[in-house]
Amino acid sequence: MFDIISIGTATRDAFMQSPAFAAKNNGTEKLECLPFGGKVSVEKLVLSTGGGATNAAVTFARQGLKTACVSIIGADGNGREVISELNREGVDISLFQMHHDDLTAYSVILMDPSGERTVLSYKGEGQHFSMQDIPFDKLKTQWLFLSSVGGHLDLLAGVVKYAMEKQIKIAGNPGAKELAIGLEKLAPLLSVYAILSLNREEGAGLTGLPADQPEAIVAALKAVVPGVVLLTDGHNGTLVADPTGQLFSAGVPDSPIVERTGAGDAFVSGFTVEYIRSGDVAKAVQFGTANASSVVTQFGAKAGILKKDEWGPWPLVEVRPHE
Repeated sequence: MFDIISIGTATRDAFMQSPAFAAKNNGTEKLECLPFGGKVSVEKLVLSTGGGATNAAVTFARQGLKTACVSIIGADGNGREVISELNREGVDISLFQMHHDDLTAYSVILMDPSGERTVLSYKGEGQHFSMQDIPFDKLKTQWLFLSSVGGHLDLLAGVVKYAMEKQIKIAGNPGAKELAIGLEKLAPLLSVYAILSLNREEGAGLTGLPADQPEAIVAALKAVVPGVVLLTDGHNGTLVADPTGQLFSAGVPDSPIVERTGAGDAFVSGFTVEYIRSGDVAKAVQFGTANASSVVTQFGAKAGILKKDEWGPWPLVEVRPHE
């Protein structure tokens, strides 16, 4: 029996930093502009692994939960690196799937020295998730953590149905392709979530409400989700609705930022692990925030994930009733 099993994407990530990657502002948006046919010098290269499922799994494992991960990789060197890193972290990888018809998902992250980035994403095997890839008879766990499943509604519905039958609690942050399905179709599935986390833009897109109305977005989500709803907004902090519907808000501590990859995964997985431990929403927000604050101080989505009994050097954020 596992404490938690994460299901979703696994990637190999290459971080490249160069002054040449500085964003250009065209008056309406920032753009990454590189000379066509030119050669750009890269000052720093960092190779790591990512993907929402594996990032969350490492948080859970480092915090002492018995953790497994379900994802898909290709039969290639990048897939072996994903497996190797999870093995080192103590994550059970016996439920991983390996396919031979495509490559492991791969991302190239172009960063300027300020931490701004442009991500080139090859979905690879991650887009081929299907019901047949889920070993339901082996999902013996107290919790499931669901990240992106490539927009496969049948797979998401199958996992949720299984969780309901087995009385397994669900936490997660749906990917862009799941959110694109729309709230009407997602509502029956989200109605069993114990924890749902979205950023402000995702929440606005899913509910159809303006992004500058976070309270209305949370209320619309809470009308569907019986558990905790988290709406994150980068350096502006988090708006939280507990299971009773009471609203709380929290800021973020000042911390150095190297790059932001994995911050969202670190927050929701940190929140989830502390909520499992204590059931305390305020403490869970504080630990999720500390975990995310630590992650952004290093390259990659996993290097800065906190270990058990660590909260980092930052002061605990104040979690207060939202006015």
